[in-house]
Amino acid sequence: MKLRTLALFCAASLLLLFSGCGGISPKPSDETKIDKTLPIVKLTQSGTVEDMNAIAFEWNAIVDERVKGVYVYKQKNSLEGSELRRYKTLNNRFTTHFLDNDVTPDTSYTYSFKTFSQDAESQMSEMKTLNSLPVLQSVVWIKSIENMPRAAKLIWRPHANQKVKSYIIERRTLEEESWKRIATIDGRLNAEFIDTGLKDDFVYKYRVKVETFDKITSTPSEIVQVVTKPLPNPVRYIVATTDLPRKIEINWEKSEAKDFHRYHLYRSTSSTGSYELIAKLYNPTFTDVIEEDSKEYFYRVSVVEKNGLESIHDKISIQGITLMKPQTPSLLEAKLIGDKIEINWNNKDSRVIKYSVVKKSKTGWFDAKEEEFIDIKGTRFTDPEIGPNITYYYRVYAIDAYGLKSNPSIEVQVKTPVSVKDNSKKEEITQDKLSKPANKEVEVIIPTQDFN
Repeated sequence: MKLRTLALFCAASLLLLFSGCGGISPKPSDETKIDKTLPIVKLTQSGTVEDMNAIAFEWNAIVDERVKGVYVYKQKNSLEGSELRRYKTLNNRFTTHFLDNDVTPDTSYTYSFKTFSQDAESQMSEMKTLNSLPVLQSVVWIKSIENMPRAAKLIWRPHANQKVKSYIIERRTLEEESWKRIATIDGRLNAEFIDTGLKDDFVYKYRVKVETFDKITSTPSEIVQVVTKPLPNPVRYIVATTDLPRKIEINWEKSEAKDFHRYHLYRSTSSTGSYELIAKLYNPTFTDVIEEDSKEYFYRVSVVEKNGLESIHDKISIQGITLMKPQTPSLLEAKLIGDKIEINWNNKDSRVIKYSVVKKSKTGWFDAKEEEFIDIKGTRFTDPEIGPNITYYYRVYAIDAYGLKSNPSIEVQVKTPVSVKDNSKKEEITQDKLSKPANKEVEVIIPTQDFN
């Protein structure tokens, strides 16, 4: 009987041996060993604290020496099909606090805890469903200051929450679909932001968020709108003279800008050239003094308001010209008549009121003399002061009412013969002849004595 039992045992052993060689083994158990005698985690009376991005727990101290630590179980309730799973292991039985930093604001979570020993776990603690705090609301009051020159100003009431570290400023235009972060203002008590470098007469929208020290960003504030200040109206009427000697007068309409400060006057040598600022003025008039005749310039005028905004001024350019020289006389003839030289010319310029004649004489290679006869009213000049065997040269200038002198006429020359009468020497007038009239007695007047 014993032999038969031994045979059956050997057969079974061989079967198990061959089965093991074929890769077949029993499946291990997935069940966790629960020891009901191990202590259960119990939260203190105020054992949970919820924040926007964290949830904290506190439980009573565990004194059972068999306990090696605590298992933390967690479930995010907003996820479909979510179940309570082991989340963290705290490998110290003296631990009585746990902080979960992997938390989304305004989200529901369920937690439970187990103690564990060397080879078993306690029963699950009471499940605790908690909701993280929603994100902070932004500032509750915000205001924009508009109509500023190329700038916008925002002011708000400082946030009451002590956790606020800074303010995030966001901006967009009417043409933009998304918001852009343009500035961060550190300090909870800061309550102002000025945005610069903006376009003129342009619409901007702003909103403010707050950021906490632990990097939580609030919801956006109310949206405020700003319209930047428009440029002053441009000057639409400008005139410049073309008939004044060596100057150009520019006049333009007076600006009605509310914040008018002054005008800027620009000048260029061509209508499309580079314009140079030549004057800053408070009155709508300017005289440009130019030491040239027939000089042409182009002018532009802008309006500048007290904040420095300058009107558009590249749309209107006005031409100004200094008065041109009078027409040059056309010499008709120069001839010797008896013992005089006569010159005739022609000039159809109506501006001319008189002429001058420049006479040059030359009696040798190095002996030359030049003189000018002025205030000649007609178109003929007779020169009686000539001498024999001398070459005379004449040129004529036209002069207008402003004293502008034309370019000289062509130069003519006349050679006198040896036989001509010498009238070139003038009679010298002595002081005696000037001081005492001929054939007249000099009347001497004695002043009357003063009366006593």
